[in-house]
Amino acid sequence: MRPGLKRALGIAFKTLLVLVLLAGAAFGAYVFNNLTYYDRAMAKVKRAGFVEKDVTINGSKIHYAEGPANGPKLLLIHGQMMDWTNYARVLPDLAEEYHVFVVDCYGHGKSEKDPEKYSAEAMGRDLAQFIQEVIREPVVVSGHSSGGLLAVWLTAHHPEQIRGAVFEDPPLFTTLFPRAKKTFNYVDLSTACHRFLQQREERDFTLFYVKNSQLLKLFRDARPGLIRYAENYRKKHGDRPLRYWFMPPVMNEGFRTLPAYDPRFGVTFYDGSWNRGFDHAEALKKIDKPTVLILAHWSYDENGILLAAMDERDARRAHALMKNNELIKVDSGHGFHFEKPREFVRILLDFKERIDSGDPAES
Repeated sequence: MRPGLKRALGIAFKTLLVLVLLAGAAFGAYVFNNLTYYDRAMAKVKRAGFVEKDVTINGSKIHYAEGPANGPKLLLIHGQMMDWTNYARVLPDLAEEYHVFVVDCYGHGKSEKDPEKYSAEAMGRDLAQFIQEVIREPVVVSGHSSGGLLAVWLTAHHPEQIRGAVFEDPPLFTTLFPRAKKTFNYVDLSTACHRFLQQREERDFTLFYVKNSQLLKLFRDARPGLIRYAENYRKKHGDRPLRYWFMPPVMNEGFRTLPAYDPRFGVTFYDGSWNRGFDHAEALKKIDKPTVLILAHWSYDENGILLAAMDERDARRAHALMKNNELIKVDSGHGFHFEKPREFVRILLDFKERIDSGDPAES
């Protein structure tokens, strides 16, 4: 072999080896991130000074975490199927400027599992009592998804306890019937909850959801493998939250909280009882506090199913009904605070300045 050719082949081999090693390192980092994102985020939350506590409100336990007293009071309310730790990525930064309280909603996490409290009105009343008894002064409230609906209810019905509110991609108007039946939440989680409670063969809701989720059907030929993985994982790890090593955190986060989620909560969106006595439009008309409404990505599938919490028409309708609202469209999926934590924190910090200065909302 000629020396020049031999040298060229040696360089090519070394280059290929370096590329393989780099690809392996990148893949390893990807898997590491998928499996440890939660633990790493929670370690930062603990270092930031958050302490978990329990309180009984109107006979029901509310589990919550409280951060250090570094500013005005802020109450965070998570969305359906999540828990307070879903905010882990934003809590340390928010705690530098706010005195943060973040709750587990009823039916989620370590809070009460009582179907009598699974409505916006019942839960809203207890959260108002929580503000009065635990926080003890008016707060800024920020709610995500169904937590955003709770923030709307609180701001409309207990304005004396609210300084301002941030509604993070709430399903305004879209959880009301008959329109609710044409939303992804209804055909996916709500229907899965209803069917789970109608059968007796599968008692593990995590596995039942994986087997019946419309989300996993989007994976088509890979779906049977995903189901087998979940079955093997649950068999091996018991009640530990399901984690797919090959799925990114934004996907795994939806499975992480399932063991502590009460499917009876989801049924309230299947039968409409969540909104009993809660007229979204009338509530929005009552709100004159400073507010922000965040709209994330939205689209419809070929069957007219809304693949989002609300669309732009819903958001603009809600914006027009409120007297002092800023509408912000973000380049993110539904879990904005989880997917784009820095941008979410910036909105909350800008909102704090807006309230402190007394400036009206931008149009």
